[in-house]
Amino acid sequence: MIVDERTMTYIDSLNWQIPEYLKVVERAALQEEVPVIRHSMQSLLCFLLKIRKPEKILEIGTAVGFSAMLMSEYAPKGSHIDTIENYPIRQKEAQKNFQTYQKKKQIHLYPGDAKDVLKEFVAENRKYDFIFMDAAKGQYMNFLPSILALLSEHGMLLTDNVLQDGDIIQSRYAITKRNRTIHGRMREYLYTLTHSEELDTLILPVGDGAALSTFRER
Repeated sequence: MIVDERTMTYIDSLNWQIPEYLKVVERAALQEEVPVIRHSMQSLLCFLLKIRKPEKILEIGTAVGFSAMLMSEYAPKGSHIDTIENYPIRQKEAQKNFQTYQKKKQIHLYPGDAKDVLKEFVAENRKYDFIFMDAAKGQYMNFLPSILALLSEHGMLLTDNVLQDGDIIQSRYAITKRNRTIHGRMREYLYTLTHSEELDTLILPVGDGAALSTFRER
């Protein structure tokens, strides 16, 4: 937790409620130890959707479908959400949730490795108004070229988990050996976003760290 947990609990108590069915999905996911975006990230994500009103949304990392369904609640009526998931057991659970809560028409799940699926989307010349990256943290840099090719001129990229519970500020040698590769790749990802000549990026200590990126005016 980057920000004091009591502070975040208080903030959430003031203004954050999700539909009851999403609470059920969230509880079930947490019981199965499936990661679900934190409440502060949920709030930020939905606030951005209400402001920007994207019609075409892409999510990398479906898990059980919680965040895709959450976005469907706050995106404009008639919007479409494509979401990518690599693990068959989670694909199955997500599809079950989409069908149970009647989200199949709005949300399309693409199974497979995100790197491959994204390349297919680029080849099809797809464009998205809003992209939410919440997948394997060590792969963010590998996904980035395709994501930027898919992002529309005035679109926004929201990346979750970029501060790694605060570990990102630690020296490489203060990180356990098994986590050093991910630590190094995330630092590279953040440096690339913040030093790109074509992007404006803001890093926020929300949830486990959020990066907001848009193209600069051309």
